[in-house]
Amino acid sequence: MDIKISLAEEQEIRKSLEQRDDPEAKRMLRFLNMPDLSRAPDSPLAAIIERVKKVPVLKNFDDIKIPDIVSTHVLFDLFNMPPGHPARSKSDSYYADEEHILITHDTVMWYFYLNHPDVKKKIENGEDLGVICYAKVYRKDEIDRKHMNVFHQFGGLYLVRDEQKTLAIEDLKSALTEIAQSIFGKGIKIRFNQDNFPYTDPSLEMEIEINGQWIEMLGCGMARKSVLANFGLTGYHGWAFGFGLERMAIVSMNLPDIRLLWSEDPRVKKQLKIGNSFVPVSKYPSITRDISFVVSKDFIPNNYFDLIRDIGRDLVEEVKLIDKYEDTEKFGQDKISYTYRIVYRSNEKTLVSKEVDVLQNEIYKQTAEQFGAELR
Repeated sequence: MDIKISLAEEQEIRKSLEQRDDPEAKRMLRFLNMPDLSRAPDSPLAAIIERVKKVPVLKNFDDIKIPDIVSTHVLFDLFNMPPGHPARSKSDSYYADEEHILITHDTVMWYFYLNHPDVKKKIENGEDLGVICYAKVYRKDEIDRKHMNVFHQFGGLYLVRDEQKTLAIEDLKSALTEIAQSIFGKGIKIRFNQDNFPYTDPSLEMEIEINGQWIEMLGCGMARKSVLANFGLTGYHGWAFGFGLERMAIVSMNLPDIRLLWSEDPRVKKQLKIGNSFVPVSKYPSITRDISFVVSKDFIPNNYFDLIRDIGRDLVEEVKLIDKYEDTEKFGQDKISYTYRIVYRSNEKTLVSKEVDVLQNEIYKQTAEQFGAELR
């Protein structure tokens, strides 16, 4: 069964964002309007999903499409992340308003799935419940070749009636082993380590071995009954998992830069095939620029990285903090100095200083205007 969740409140919030003129609103609209690569036919992310859907344990699962904007009550409160929980920080998440947020994890699909009328009928009949979800998610993050603040997750949930059968952590491990093998091949080495998540207990992380190194691939565990009860479900138990599609794709293709997944360059796109080892079309030279400024101590680096992304877009490869210090006599009370090195590099052409200088000058200007910074 395919399920699509539409929320009237999401459409209202989008309209309110369109009426705002502040950088954060424009930024969120740009993110919301970016394509969903998990549903783009020529994307390796979509290819991963098709492989995983064919894994026998998931074959008959329902498929749910969830909203991009939900209430903080649903996203956090119901998932055992009360006020004050680190995941709720505005320095890490995009708040459309005080009570609504761009989704930070696709586990929120539990709520929408278990409250869907057709699924409630299944529950009344005591049927097994299985669902998968793949979606864009949004988090403020650092800038480097492995991270973007818009990325994609894939999640699964399988629940059964307590009196009908018993699911254990070993069943989850078996299912995830099948999933990993569908992407990386039968010979892949896998191990599980203990972890901790607000909505599963016990919780595990799964790692795979690539070139002699163990790399974390996903989080998983047995669904907390207390969280299921928040959605009105009792008498059921089971397992859940979630993973980042970009991480799977990067490892599978030995991809050097996450930005390549968004590339429109045909030389790049033809190589983006799961299991194909990516060969750079060319290693174009980088151009670096430094920026130094003094700001208030309440400065939030992740917000500053968003400004740099807004202006530099996919030409910014990395932002490095190279100096940070306080000097009350020199800068004043509650002030701090930062120096960042911005690395510009295109995956598709050679940049010239002139075009980088235009971007850098705009970053100078907006650093002063948006952060009240004193440039040095």
